[in-house]
Amino acid sequence: MTENIFITDDFLLHSEAARTLYHDYAKAQPIFDYHCHLSPKDIAEDRQFENLAQIWIDGDHYKYRAMRANGVDEKFITGDASDYEKFAKWAETVPYTLRNPLYHWTHLELKNYFGITILLDSDSAEAIYNQCSDLLKKPEYSVKNILRKMNVSVVGTTDDPTDDLRYHKQLQEDNFEIRVLPSFRPDKATEMEKGQAFVDWIQKLEKTVGYTIADFSNLIKALQERHDFFHEMGCRISDHGHANFYGEDYTESEVNIIFAKALKGESVSVLEINKYKSAVLFELALMNKKKSWAQQFHVGAIRNNNAKMLQEIGPDQGFDSIGDLNMADNMSKFFGRLSQCDGLTNTIVYNLNPRDSEMFASMAANFNDGKVAGKMQYGAAWWFLDQKDGMEKQLDVLSNFGLLSRFVGMVTDSRSFLSFPRHEYFRRILCNVLGDEIQKGELPNNMKLIGTMVEAICYKNAETYFDINKL
Repeated sequence: MTENIFITDDFLLHSEAARTLYHDYAKAQPIFDYHCHLSPKDIAEDRQFENLAQIWIDGDHYKYRAMRANGVDEKFITGDASDYEKFAKWAETVPYTLRNPLYHWTHLELKNYFGITILLDSDSAEAIYNQCSDLLKKPEYSVKNILRKMNVSVVGTTDDPTDDLRYHKQLQEDNFEIRVLPSFRPDKATEMEKGQAFVDWIQKLEKTVGYTIADFSNLIKALQERHDFFHEMGCRISDHGHANFYGEDYTESEVNIIFAKALKGESVSVLEINKYKSAVLFELALMNKKKSWAQQFHVGAIRNNNAKMLQEIGPDQGFDSIGDLNMADNMSKFFGRLSQCDGLTNTIVYNLNPRDSEMFASMAANFNDGKVAGKMQYGAAWWFLDQKDGMEKQLDVLSNFGLLSRFVGMVTDSRSFLSFPRHEYFRRILCNVLGDEIQKGELPNNMKLIGTMVEAICYKNAETYFDINKL
């Protein structure tokens, strides 16, 4: 078994300035993970995972894609193989992920959570699996204790409007010291293109609110009621994941006709769907503004591309990719319409196609109003861009088009309780970028000045921006 000698205390820190910034300013900052997909049920029930495969591989589409690329049969990915068999196939794949971010994340996670400093491969698989699985059975590796171990301060989950938020309520009643807050994710209210699945969700919303939703006004009334409920439960962030921005012109009568057709199962055109999406998202954004929530827009994915695998194993199994739609006009129209009526709240935008980075950053900056510092945020490197090159590019674009010093920092966007080292990964990259420019004389060699900015980006800006301390 090979010793893991590359994940040192100074991993990714290539100058003395970088090392000082990381160790003296970034490292000790708590984690404010304002966007993830962790299970509030697992947190509330303080789940104890049985083995390393359950906590580390199940549902991880990054690992799924890597294993498929390495020729691993689907049986050992999403199929009926045993937990250890799936883990063994992942271990077999890891040496082939060199220069993929998975190689870094894998060994950071093994070291930070379990103290393991040998490289994962087929030779070390059994020993690592047994050691980690034994640790996971101990009380100090329950979900709540994992969050404590990683110095997590705030977790923002992702929740459907029809959710009763029972586990968030349980966490509040238990006085869990780490803030676990819901985020309002109403995508299914807009997904008219999904036909019967859209109708089914509207019917689910009807059961939740207790009345028939037959027209657009009743739909907005129902969403407003759920928005109000989420607010009472501590929600202060909405999240929206779409292929594009939507800025079509529409009238309420048009949208009513479109909505009625969809509920009857009648055909609706792409233009009609886009008008409907534009209307719903505009109303949701007004709700966010009224309650002073922040809103996030994750835009640009094409999901479930492999029709054969979608039919065989279902959605969200690692068959998504980067889209290439033109977004500038719709983005301008959507935010412009909100700005005209003073309906634009604190907003974070994330692009998935790297060609759109400069456009997203420059477009968002058009709608700062001088009333809130950092109101319009060009968000963290997301999904396929969530790697060293992508993070460095995001930092450069944000710096060139806005104020890096106002950035609200990194998120995991993850379903795994072992993903928090992504914050460390980002912090190391941030400090290395800044340290390199200090060394080159492009930034002043003033550790207090730049260190204070690092602390803000790592934690303090998010604390101010989302203002959850008023809860």
